[in-house]
Amino acid sequence: MRRLLMLFALAGIVMSQSITKNDIALLSKNKDQQLFKEFYEFLSLPNDANIPDQLDANIKWCEKSFQRRGFKTQQLKTDRLPLVLAEKKYKNAKSTVLFYVQVDGQPVDPSRWYQKDPFSPTLKKQNNNGEWNEIPWSSLSENYDEDWRIFARSASDAKSPINSFLIALDIIKEQKIEPNYNIKVIMDMEEEMGSPNLPKAVEKYRKKLKADRLVILDGPRHPKNEPTLTFGARGIATIQLKVHGPKFPQHSGHYGNYVPNPAIRMSQLIASMKDRDGIVTIKGFYDGIKISDKAKEVMAKVPDDEKELQRSIGISEIDKVASNYQESIQYPSLNVRGLQSGWVEKEVRTIIPSYALAEIDVRLVKETDAEKLISLIKEHIENEGYHLTLDDPTDEERSQHGRIATFNYKISYSAFRTPIDSEIGRWLTLAIQNGFDKDPIIKRTSGGSVPISPFVNTLNVPAVTVPTVNPDNNQHSPNENVRVGNLIESVRTHLSILVQPF
Repeated sequence: MRRLLMLFALAGIVMSQSITKNDIALLSKNKDQQLFKEFYEFLSLPNDANIPDQLDANIKWCEKSFQRRGFKTQQLKTDRLPLVLAEKKYKNAKSTVLFYVQVDGQPVDPSRWYQKDPFSPTLKKQNNNGEWNEIPWSSLSENYDEDWRIFARSASDAKSPINSFLIALDIIKEQKIEPNYNIKVIMDMEEEMGSPNLPKAVEKYRKKLKADRLVILDGPRHPKNEPTLTFGARGIATIQLKVHGPKFPQHSGHYGNYVPNPAIRMSQLIASMKDRDGIVTIKGFYDGIKISDKAKEVMAKVPDDEKELQRSIGISEIDKVASNYQESIQYPSLNVRGLQSGWVEKEVRTIIPSYALAEIDVRLVKETDAEKLISLIKEHIENEGYHLTLDDPTDEERSQHGRIATFNYKISYSAFRTPIDSEIGRWLTLAIQNGFDKDPIIKRTSGGSVPISPFVNTLNVPAVTVPTVNPDNNQHSPNENVRVGNLIESVRTHLSILVQPF
Protein backbone atom coordinates (compact mmCIF):
# COMPACT_ATOMS: atom_id res chain seq x y z
CA MET A 1 0.00 0.00 0.00
CA ARG A 2 2.83 2.42 0.87
CA ARG A 3 4.38 1.84 -2.57
CA LEU A 4 1.03 2.38 -4.29
CA LEU A 5 0.45 5.69 -2.53
CA MET A 6 3.94 6.85 -3.46
CA LEU A 7 3.36 5.98 -7.12
CA PHE A 8 0.19 8.12 -7.18
CA ALA A 9 2.10 10.99 -5.63
CA LEU A 10 4.92 10.62 -8.13
CA ALA A 11 2.48 10.74 -11.02
CA GLY A 12 1.46 14.16 -9.80
CA ILE A 13 5.05 15.34 -9.81
CA VAL A 14 5.58 14.28 -13.43
CA MET A 15 2.39 16.04 -14.51
CA SER A 16 3.31 19.24 -12.70
CA GLN A 17 6.51 19.75 -14.75
CA SER A 18 8.11 21.31 -11.63
CA ILE A 19 9.93 20.03 -8.60
CA THR A 20 9.50 21.30 -5.04
CA LYS A 21 11.15 20.56 -1.71
CA ASN A 22 8.51 17.93 -0.96
CA ASP A 23 8.98 16.45 -4.43
CA ILE A 24 12.72 16.15 -3.87
CA ALA A 25 12.21 14.27 -0.60
CA LEU A 26 9.56 11.98 -2.08
CA LEU A 27 11.49 11.20 -5.25
CA SER A 28 14.65 10.43 -3.28
CA LYS A 29 12.80 8.06 -0.97
CA ASN A 30 11.01 6.31 -3.81
CA LYS A 31 14.28 5.18 -5.40
CA ASP A 32 15.46 3.49 -2.22
CA GLN A 33 15.24 -0.10 -3.47
CA GLN A 34 17.35 0.59 -6.55
CA LEU A 35 19.77 2.49 -4.32
CA PHE A 36 20.13 -0.42 -1.89
CA LYS A 37 20.58 -2.95 -4.70
CA GLU A 38 23.30 -1.03 -6.53
CA PHE A 39 24.99 -0.05 -3.27
CA TYR A 40 25.26 -3.71 -2.27
CA GLU A 41 26.84 -4.55 -5.63
CA PHE A 42 29.38 -1.75 -5.40
CA LEU A 43 30.35 -2.42 -1.78
CA SER A 44 30.97 -6.08 -2.60
CA LEU A 45 33.96 -5.11 -4.75
CA PRO A 46 37.25 -4.99 -2.77
CA ASN A 47 38.99 -1.67 -3.39
CA ASP A 48 42.34 -1.40 -1.62
CA ALA A 49 44.49 0.78 -3.88
CA ASN A 50 47.58 -0.94 -2.48
CA ILE A 51 46.37 -3.96 -4.45
CA PRO A 52 45.91 -2.46 -7.94
CA ASP A 53 44.12 -5.50 -9.38
CA GLN A 54 41.26 -4.93 -6.93
CA LEU A 55 40.42 -1.63 -8.59
CA ASP A 56 39.85 -3.16 -12.03
CA ALA A 57 36.35 -4.39 -11.15
CA ASN A 58 35.54 -1.05 -9.50
CA ILE A 59 36.60 0.84 -12.62
CA LYS A 60 34.41 -1.35 -14.83
CA TRP A 61 31.47 -0.96 -12.44
CA CYS A 62 31.79 2.83 -12.49
CA GLU A 63 32.14 2.99 -16.26
CA LYS A 64 29.07 0.83 -16.86
CA SER A 65 27.02 2.69 -14.24
CA PHE A 66 27.64 6.09 -15.80
CA GLN A 67 27.32 4.80 -19.36
CA ARG A 68 23.85 3.46 -18.53
CA ARG A 69 22.91 7.00 -17.60
CA GLY A 70 24.02 8.45 -20.91
CA PHE A 71 27.52 9.51 -19.92
CA LYS A 72 30.60 9.11 -22.05
CA THR A 73 33.49 7.66 -20.05
CA GLN A 74 37.21 7.45 -20.58
CA GLN A 75 40.22 6.38 -18.57
CA LEU A 76 42.89 9.01 -17.99
CA LYS A 77 46.13 7.08 -17.73
CA THR A 78 48.64 7.83 -14.96
CA ASP A 79 51.87 6.18 -13.83
CA ARG A 80 49.79 3.69 -11.87
CA LEU A 81 46.00 3.47 -11.64
CA PRO A 82 43.94 5.52 -14.08
CA LEU A 83 41.45 8.22 -13.26
CA VAL A 84 38.00 7.70 -14.77
CA LEU A 85 36.22 10.66 -16.33
CA ALA A 86 32.49 10.59 -17.07
CA GLU A 87 30.88 13.42 -19.03
CA LYS A 88 27.40 14.40 -20.14
CA LYS A 89 26.37 17.52 -22.02
CA TYR A 90 22.94 19.13 -21.73
CA LYS A 91 21.12 21.15 -24.37
CA ASN A 92 20.70 24.43 -22.47
CA ALA A 93 23.93 24.27 -20.49
CA LYS A 94 25.65 27.56 -19.76
CA SER A 95 28.61 26.22 -17.80
CA THR A 96 30.27 23.01 -16.59
CA VAL A 97 30.41 21.50 -13.11
CA LEU A 98 33.11 18.97 -12.27
CA PHE A 99 32.20 16.54 -9.49
CA TYR A 100 35.02 14.75 -7.65
CA VAL A 101 34.55 11.32 -6.04
CA GLN A 102 36.91 8.66 -4.70
CA VAL A 103 36.52 4.97 -5.41
CA ASP A 104 39.33 3.32 -3.43
CA GLY A 105 39.20 2.49 0.27
CA GLN A 106 41.48 1.93 3.23
CA PRO A 107 43.13 -1.48 3.80
CA VAL A 108 41.16 -3.90 5.98
CA ASP A 109 42.00 -6.24 8.84
CA PRO A 110 39.10 -8.74 8.70
CA SER A 111 39.88 -10.03 12.20
CA ARG A 112 38.75 -6.70 13.66
CA TRP A 113 35.41 -6.58 11.86
CA TYR A 114 32.28 -7.90 13.57
CA GLN A 115 31.02 -9.64 10.44
CA LYS A 116 32.06 -12.35 8.01
CA ASP A 117 33.81 -10.11 5.51
CA PRO A 118 34.36 -6.32 5.25
CA PHE A 119 33.31 -6.63 1.59
CA SER A 120 30.06 -8.46 2.38
CA PRO A 121 27.68 -5.55 3.06
CA THR A 122 25.88 -6.26 6.31
CA LEU A 123 22.71 -4.62 7.63
CA LYS A 124 22.64 -4.08 11.40
CA LYS A 125 20.24 -2.81 14.03
CA GLN A 126 21.32 -1.39 17.38
CA ASN A 127 19.97 -3.05 20.53
CA ASN A 128 19.24 -1.45 23.90
CA ASN A 129 22.82 -2.05 25.02
CA GLY A 130 24.23 -0.10 22.09
CA GLU A 131 25.43 -3.22 20.29
CA TRP A 132 24.94 -3.66 16.55
CA ASN A 133 23.25 -6.94 15.62
CA GLU A 134 23.02 -8.30 12.08
CA ILE A 135 19.59 -8.47 10.47
CA PRO A 136 18.63 -9.81 7.02
CA TRP A 137 19.40 -7.53 4.07
CA SER A 138 15.85 -8.23 2.89
CA SER A 139 14.63 -6.14 5.84
CA LEU A 140 15.31 -3.10 3.67
CA SER A 141 12.54 -4.09 1.28
CA GLU A 142 9.72 -2.57 3.36
CA ASN A 143 9.20 -0.43 6.49
CA TYR A 144 12.87 -0.16 7.38
CA ASP A 145 14.29 2.06 10.11
CA GLU A 146 16.49 4.90 8.84
CA ASP A 147 18.72 4.48 11.92
CA TRP A 148 19.81 1.03 10.76
CA ARG A 149 23.39 0.88 9.47
CA ILE A 150 25.07 -0.75 6.48
CA PHE A 151 28.52 -2.02 7.48
CA ALA A 152 31.24 -2.52 4.85
CA ARG A 153 34.54 -1.02 3.81
CA SER A 154 33.90 2.24 1.90
CA ALA A 155 30.25 2.32 2.99
CA SER A 156 30.83 5.93 4.02
CA ASP A 157 34.25 6.73 2.58
CA ALA A 158 33.34 7.06 -0.16
CA LYS A 159 31.09 4.79 -2.21
CA SER A 160 27.90 6.14 -0.65
CA PRO A 161 28.14 9.52 -2.46
CA ILE A 162 28.79 7.79 -5.78
CA ASN A 163 25.73 5.55 -5.56
CA SER A 164 23.45 8.32 -4.36
CA PHE A 165 24.65 10.65 -7.13
CA LEU A 166 23.85 7.98 -9.72
CA ILE A 167 20.34 7.60 -8.33
CA ALA A 168 19.86 11.38 -8.40
CA LEU A 169 20.83 11.31 -12.08
CA ASP A 170 18.17 8.65 -12.68
CA ILE A 171 15.55 10.84 -11.04
CA ILE A 172 16.19 13.92 -13.17
CA LYS A 173 16.13 11.78 -16.30
CA GLU A 174 12.80 10.21 -15.32
CA GLN A 175 11.37 13.63 -14.46
CA LYS A 176 12.67 15.08 -17.76
CA ILE A 177 14.65 17.71 -15.88
CA GLU A 178 17.91 18.89 -17.41
CA PRO A 179 20.50 20.88 -15.45
CA ASN A 180 21.48 24.17 -17.01
CA TYR A 181 25.10 23.05 -16.83
CA ASN A 182 27.14 20.19 -18.26
CA ILE A 183 28.34 17.51 -15.86
CA LYS A 184 31.78 15.96 -15.55
CA VAL A 185 32.64 13.40 -12.89
CA ILE A 186 36.25 12.58 -12.06
CA MET A 187 36.82 9.33 -10.15
CA ASP A 188 40.01 8.95 -8.12
CA MET A 189 41.37 5.41 -7.58
CA GLU A 190 44.26 6.37 -5.27
CA GLU A 191 42.83 8.87 -2.78
CA GLU A 192 43.63 6.76 0.27
CA MET A 193 47.25 6.61 -0.91
CA GLY A 194 47.42 10.40 -1.05
CA SER A 195 46.57 10.59 -4.78
CA PRO A 196 50.29 10.62 -5.69
CA ASN A 197 49.66 10.76 -9.45
CA LEU A 198 46.84 13.28 -9.39
CA PRO A 199 48.78 16.57 -9.76
CA LYS A 200 50.57 15.38 -12.92
CA ALA A 201 47.34 13.93 -14.30
CA VAL A 202 45.36 17.14 -13.78
CA GLU A 203 48.09 19.07 -15.58
CA LYS A 204 48.24 16.53 -18.42
CA TYR A 205 44.45 16.35 -18.91
CA ARG A 206 43.56 19.92 -18.00
CA LYS A 207 41.59 20.44 -21.24
CA LYS A 208 39.47 17.35 -20.63
CA LEU A 209 38.87 18.40 -17.00
CA LYS A 210 38.13 22.04 -17.74
CA ALA A 211 35.16 23.28 -15.70
CA ASP A 212 33.70 26.41 -14.13
CA ARG A 213 33.37 25.01 -10.60
CA LEU A 214 34.20 21.90 -8.63
CA VAL A 215 31.97 20.04 -6.16
CA ILE A 216 33.56 17.40 -3.94
CA LEU A 217 31.21 14.58 -2.94
CA ASP A 218 33.03 13.26 0.09
CA GLY A 219 33.24 13.32 3.86
CA PRO A 220 31.00 13.28 6.94
CA ARG A 221 28.50 15.94 7.87
CA HIS A 222 28.84 18.13 10.95
CA PRO A 223 28.38 16.10 14.20
CA LYS A 224 24.77 17.28 14.40
CA ASN A 225 24.20 15.30 11.19
CA GLU A 226 22.57 18.23 9.42
CA PRO A 227 23.18 19.31 5.79
CA THR A 228 26.68 20.75 5.64
CA LEU A 229 28.87 22.68 3.20
CA THR A 230 32.63 22.81 3.71
CA PHE A 231 34.60 25.50 1.91
CA GLY A 232 38.10 24.16 2.35
CA ALA A 233 40.30 21.32 3.50
CA ARG A 234 43.77 20.98 4.91
CA GLY A 235 46.51 19.52 2.79
CA ILE A 236 48.82 16.73 3.89
CA ALA A 237 52.48 15.77 3.96
CA THR A 238 53.99 12.69 5.58
CA ILE A 239 57.35 11.99 7.20
CA GLN A 240 59.02 8.71 8.04
CA LEU A 241 61.59 9.21 10.79
CA LYS A 242 63.88 6.37 11.90
CA VAL A 243 66.23 6.85 14.85
CA HIS A 244 69.09 4.36 14.77
CA GLY A 245 70.66 2.50 17.67
CA PRO A 246 72.98 -0.53 17.58
CA LYS A 247 73.32 -2.41 14.28
CA PHE A 248 71.46 -5.34 15.86
CA PRO A 249 69.25 -5.61 18.96
CA GLN A 250 71.44 -6.02 22.05
CA HIS A 251 70.93 -7.82 25.39
CA SER A 252 69.60 -5.23 27.85
CA GLY A 253 71.44 -6.86 30.73
CA HIS A 254 74.83 -6.92 29.07
CA TYR A 255 74.53 -3.47 27.49
CA GLY A 256 71.95 -1.49 29.47
CA ASN A 257 73.50 1.84 30.65
CA TYR A 258 76.09 1.52 27.89
CA VAL A 259 74.34 1.30 24.48
CA PRO A 260 71.93 4.22 23.82
CA ASN A 261 68.32 3.12 23.39
CA PRO A 262 66.77 4.45 20.13
CA ALA A 263 63.22 4.15 21.51
CA ILE A 264 64.07 6.53 24.35
CA ARG A 265 65.90 8.87 21.99
CA MET A 266 62.92 8.88 19.64
CA SER A 267 60.62 9.67 22.56
CA GLN A 268 62.83 12.57 23.58
CA LEU A 269 63.02 13.83 20.01
CA ILE A 270 59.25 13.76 19.51
CA ALA A 271 58.69 15.37 22.90
CA SER A 272 60.99 18.23 21.85
CA MET A 273 58.58 19.10 19.02
CA LYS A 274 55.57 19.89 21.22
CA ASP A 275 54.97 21.30 24.68
CA ARG A 276 52.63 19.87 27.32
CA ASP A 277 49.72 21.85 25.85
CA GLY A 278 50.11 20.22 22.44
CA ILE A 279 51.51 23.36 20.82
CA VAL A 280 54.27 22.77 18.26
CA THR A 281 57.47 24.36 19.54
CA ILE A 282 59.37 24.20 16.25
CA LYS A 283 60.35 27.76 15.41
CA GLY A 284 58.23 29.28 12.64
CA PHE A 285 55.72 26.42 12.44
CA TYR A 286 52.68 28.70 12.82
CA ASP A 287 54.07 31.73 10.98
CA GLY A 288 51.61 33.51 8.69
CA ILE A 289 48.43 32.25 10.37
CA LYS A 290 46.09 35.13 11.10
CA ILE A 291 42.39 34.48 11.63
CA SER A 292 40.26 37.53 10.87
CA ASP A 293 37.27 38.62 12.92
CA LYS A 294 35.03 37.79 9.95
CA ALA A 295 36.42 34.26 9.81
CA LYS A 296 35.88 33.89 13.55
CA GLU A 297 32.25 34.96 13.09
CA VAL A 298 31.76 32.21 10.50
CA MET A 299 33.31 29.62 12.80
CA ALA A 300 31.28 30.80 15.80
CA LYS A 301 28.08 29.96 13.90
CA VAL A 302 29.06 26.30 13.55
CA PRO A 303 26.88 24.57 16.17
CA ASP A 304 29.60 22.52 17.84
CA ASP A 305 28.84 20.90 21.18
CA GLU A 306 32.40 20.59 22.40
CA LYS A 307 31.51 18.84 25.64
CA GLU A 308 29.64 16.17 23.70
CA LEU A 309 32.44 15.99 21.14
CA GLN A 310 35.01 15.36 23.86
CA ARG A 311 32.72 12.85 25.58
CA SER A 312 32.18 10.88 22.38
CA ILE A 313 35.92 10.82 21.63
CA GLY A 314 36.74 9.93 25.22
CA ILE A 315 38.89 12.89 26.31
CA SER A 316 38.56 15.56 28.98
CA GLU A 317 41.45 17.79 27.93
CA ILE A 318 42.25 19.33 24.54
CA ASP A 319 45.41 20.68 22.94
CA LYS A 320 45.75 24.43 23.40
CA VAL A 321 46.67 25.43 19.84
CA ALA A 322 43.34 27.28 19.77
CA SER A 323 40.45 27.78 22.18
CA ASN A 324 37.90 25.71 20.25
CA TYR A 325 37.60 22.97 17.66
CA GLN A 326 36.86 25.10 14.58
CA GLU A 327 39.79 27.42 15.22
CA SER A 328 42.13 24.51 15.95
CA ILE A 329 41.80 23.15 12.40
CA GLN A 330 42.77 26.52 10.89
CA TYR A 331 46.38 25.78 11.90
CA PRO A 332 48.88 23.24 10.56
CA SER A 333 49.23 20.15 12.73
CA LEU A 334 52.06 17.77 13.56
CA ASN A 335 50.81 14.29 14.37
CA VAL A 336 52.54 11.01 15.22
CA ARG A 337 50.37 8.43 13.51
CA GLY A 338 52.45 5.38 14.39
CA LEU A 339 55.42 4.27 16.49
CA GLN A 340 57.44 1.07 16.32
CA SER A 341 60.44 -0.26 18.19
CA GLY A 342 61.35 -3.70 19.45
CA TRP A 343 58.57 -6.13 20.38
CA VAL A 344 55.61 -5.97 22.76
CA GLU A 345 53.08 -8.14 24.57
CA LYS A 346 53.62 -11.89 24.03
CA GLU A 347 56.67 -11.23 21.85
CA VAL A 348 58.38 -8.83 24.27
CA ARG A 349 62.05 -9.53 24.94
CA THR A 350 64.80 -8.01 27.09
CA ILE A 351 66.73 -6.14 24.42
CA ILE A 352 67.87 -2.70 23.40
CA PRO A 353 66.16 -2.22 20.00
CA SER A 354 68.23 -1.46 16.94
CA TYR A 355 65.94 1.34 15.81
CA ALA A 356 62.77 3.29 16.54
CA LEU A 357 60.42 4.26 13.72
CA ALA A 358 57.91 7.12 13.74
CA GLU A 359 55.34 7.79 11.03
CA ILE A 360 54.29 11.43 11.08
CA ASP A 361 51.65 13.38 9.20
CA VAL A 362 51.60 17.15 8.82
CA ARG A 363 48.27 18.74 7.97
CA LEU A 364 48.72 21.87 5.90
CA VAL A 365 46.67 25.07 5.74
CA LYS A 366 46.38 27.55 2.91
CA GLU A 367 48.71 30.09 4.52
CA THR A 368 51.63 27.67 4.94
CA ASP A 369 54.10 26.29 2.42
CA ALA A 370 54.59 22.54 2.69
CA GLU A 371 58.28 22.55 1.76
CA LYS A 372 58.93 25.26 4.34
CA LEU A 373 57.26 23.28 7.13
CA ILE A 374 59.21 20.14 6.23
CA SER A 375 62.43 22.16 6.24
CA LEU A 376 61.61 23.58 9.67
CA ILE A 377 61.01 20.08 11.07
CA LYS A 378 64.20 18.78 9.49
CA GLU A 379 66.20 21.72 10.85
CA HIS A 380 64.75 21.14 14.33
CA ILE A 381 65.89 17.50 14.31
CA GLU A 382 69.37 18.53 13.21
CA ASN A 383 69.49 21.12 15.99
CA GLU A 384 68.75 18.30 18.42
CA GLY A 385 72.09 16.82 17.40
CA TYR A 386 71.06 14.34 14.70
CA HIS A 387 72.87 13.55 11.49
CA LEU A 388 70.18 12.88 8.87
CA THR A 389 70.38 10.27 6.12
CA LEU A 390 68.08 9.07 3.35
CA ASP A 391 68.89 5.38 3.95
CA ASP A 392 70.14 3.23 6.80
CA PRO A 393 73.57 4.53 7.90
CA THR A 394 76.81 3.01 6.71
CA ASP A 395 79.47 1.77 9.12
CA GLU A 396 81.46 4.90 8.37
CA GLU A 397 78.52 7.15 9.26
CA ARG A 398 77.97 5.18 12.46
CA SER A 399 81.59 5.74 13.45
CA GLN A 400 81.41 9.50 12.83
CA HIS A 401 78.01 10.47 14.28
CA GLY A 402 76.62 9.74 17.72
CA ARG A 403 72.99 10.42 16.82
CA ILE A 404 71.71 9.28 13.43
CA ALA A 405 68.20 9.39 11.96
CA THR A 406 66.82 8.53 8.54
CA PHE A 407 64.43 11.23 7.30
CA ASN A 408 62.13 10.83 4.28
CA TYR A 409 59.04 12.79 3.38
CA LYS A 410 56.28 13.11 0.80
CA ILE A 411 54.04 16.09 0.08
CA SER A 412 50.74 14.79 -1.23
CA TYR A 413 48.83 18.01 -1.83
CA SER A 414 48.24 21.50 -0.47
CA ALA A 415 45.26 22.98 1.31
CA PHE A 416 42.48 24.86 -0.44
CA ARG A 417 39.85 27.32 0.74
CA THR A 418 37.04 29.00 -1.21
CA PRO A 419 35.34 32.24 -0.10
CA ILE A 420 31.98 31.51 1.51
CA ASP A 421 30.28 34.39 -0.32
CA SER A 422 31.47 33.14 -3.73
CA GLU A 423 29.07 32.25 -6.56
CA ILE A 424 29.51 28.53 -5.97
CA GLY A 425 28.87 29.07 -2.27
CA ARG A 426 25.62 30.94 -2.89
CA TRP A 427 24.49 28.34 -5.46
CA LEU A 428 25.05 25.35 -3.17
CA THR A 429 23.55 27.13 -0.17
CA LEU A 430 20.41 27.85 -2.19
CA ALA A 431 20.27 24.23 -3.35
CA ILE A 432 20.35 22.96 0.24
CA GLN A 433 17.79 25.54 1.36
CA ASN A 434 15.42 24.50 -1.42
CA GLY A 435 15.96 20.79 -0.87
CA PHE A 436 15.76 20.70 2.93
CA ASP A 437 13.95 23.92 3.87
CA LYS A 438 16.82 24.86 6.18
CA ASP A 439 20.19 26.58 5.99
CA PRO A 440 23.22 24.31 5.70
CA ILE A 441 25.87 24.32 8.38
CA ILE A 442 28.76 26.32 6.91
CA LYS A 443 32.33 25.27 7.70
CA ARG A 444 35.29 27.43 6.65
CA THR A 445 37.44 24.33 6.33
CA SER A 446 37.60 20.72 7.40
CA GLY A 447 40.38 19.26 9.45
CA GLY A 448 40.84 16.37 7.06
CA SER A 449 42.42 16.38 3.62
CA VAL A 450 41.11 15.79 0.13
CA PRO A 451 43.27 15.99 -3.03
CA ILE A 452 41.57 19.06 -4.45
CA SER A 453 44.31 21.69 -4.63
CA PRO A 454 45.66 20.29 -7.95
CA PHE A 455 42.26 21.01 -9.51
CA VAL A 456 41.90 24.41 -7.85
CA ASN A 457 45.38 25.56 -8.82
CA THR A 458 45.68 24.01 -12.30
CA LEU A 459 42.11 24.50 -13.53
CA ASN A 460 41.57 27.76 -11.62
CA VAL A 461 38.18 26.65 -10.30
CA PRO A 462 36.46 27.35 -6.96
CA ALA A 463 35.70 24.22 -4.95
CA VAL A 464 33.28 23.28 -2.17
CA THR A 465 32.77 19.95 -0.40
CA VAL A 466 29.26 18.56 0.03
CA PRO A 467 29.50 15.87 2.75
CA THR A 468 26.53 13.57 3.30
CA VAL A 469 27.46 10.59 5.50
CA ASN A 470 26.86 10.27 9.23
CA PRO A 471 29.74 11.62 11.34
CA ASP A 472 29.96 8.46 13.49
CA ASN A 473 30.80 6.19 10.56
CA ASN A 474 34.11 4.62 11.70
CA GLN A 475 35.83 6.08 8.65
CA HIS A 476 39.23 4.44 7.99
CA SER A 477 38.58 2.00 10.85
CA PRO A 478 37.17 -1.49 11.28
CA ASN A 479 33.36 -1.66 11.14
CA GLU A 480 32.95 1.31 8.82
CA ASN A 481 29.28 2.03 8.24
CA VAL A 482 26.69 4.39 6.81
CA ARG A 483 23.33 5.20 8.34
CA VAL A 484 20.45 4.22 6.04
CA GLY A 485 18.82 7.62 6.52
CA ASN A 486 22.02 9.38 5.48
CA LEU A 487 22.26 7.24 2.37
CA ILE A 488 18.77 8.33 1.32
CA GLU A 489 19.39 11.97 2.28
CA SER A 490 22.52 11.83 0.16
CA VAL A 491 20.28 11.23 -2.86
CA ARG A 492 18.16 14.16 -1.71
CA THR A 493 21.24 16.38 -1.40
CA HIS A 494 22.56 15.53 -4.85
CA LEU A 495 19.13 15.87 -6.42
CA SER A 496 18.80 19.32 -4.84
CA ILE A 497 22.06 20.34 -6.51
CA LEU A 498 21.17 18.87 -9.90
CA VAL A 499 17.85 20.73 -10.10
CA GLN A 500 19.26 24.04 -8.82
CA PRO A 501 20.02 26.43 -11.72
CA PHE A 502 23.34 28.23 -11.65
